[in-house]
Amino acid sequence: MEILSNLTLEIFNQPFLLEKRIELLIAVKRTGSISKAAKEVPMSYKAAWEAIEAMNNLSTTPIVQRETGGVGGGGTTLTPYGENLIETFEILRNEQKKFLKNLSQITDINTGTLKTIRKLSMQISARNQISGIVELIEHGKINAQVFIKLKSGNTLVSVITNTAANNLNLEIGDDVVAIFKSSTVLITTDMALNISARNKFDGIVDSINQDEINTELVIDIGNSEKIASIITSSSFERLKIEIGSQVSAIIKASDVIIGK
Repeated sequence: MEILSNLTLEIFNQPFLLEKRIELLIAVKRTGSISKAAKEVPMSYKAAWEAIEAMNNLSTTPIVQRETGGVGGGGTTLTPYGENLIETFEILRNEQKKFLKNLSQITDINTGTLKTIRKLSMQISARNQISGIVELIEHGKINAQVFIKLKSGNTLVSVITNTAANNLNLEIGDDVVAIFKSSTVLITTDMALNISARNKFDGIVDSINQDEINTELVIDIGNSEKIASIITSSSFERLKIEIGSQVSAIIKASDVIIGK
């Protein structure tokens, strides 16, 4: 069984953008006429005009504008804001389709079993969850290397199986979340250290939380992007780290999980 749903955006608890209205706006853009657009959708001219009027009234910026005069006697066009709304709605509709596809895969509607739906709202205990954009995917025979551009300007590399990459439908340009446990983040004060780990990020210690056994360090790697690391308190003392210290955070690519 497939799960389907229409997308509606509201403003002030009033329907603002519905799929039918988006179709109308697209037709207006293509034809330059409300009457022609209404015939394409299809809907009555009155319903089309009322829909456009309602959208314009609810919006803080006009979506459709009438043009008078000229060789063709004027017409109807979308404002730049209106065109942007169409693009935004399409992005949201595509994300909704992905969500519903995943929901269909993890939910057995036929037997009435909805327990796995809890996976959608599952909280992740991993301390580090950093968003980024996929800039490169290199496939091997078994694994794929995924290069993720972070807002700090750094590139984070994750190694996942080809199966996992295919299940996520990963593509260049995708927004993803890189997830890794703070206990997998190694710390060094030797900024010139050469290592085999794919990920080495230089940063400044932003905060320290210490007890007798472990110490949590939060490192700012640029543009307010932060990585948390848990090391032993004995290692912390040996490294002589304090707030403001320059350190490098080291993460193995195989320790980075990708969410989408």
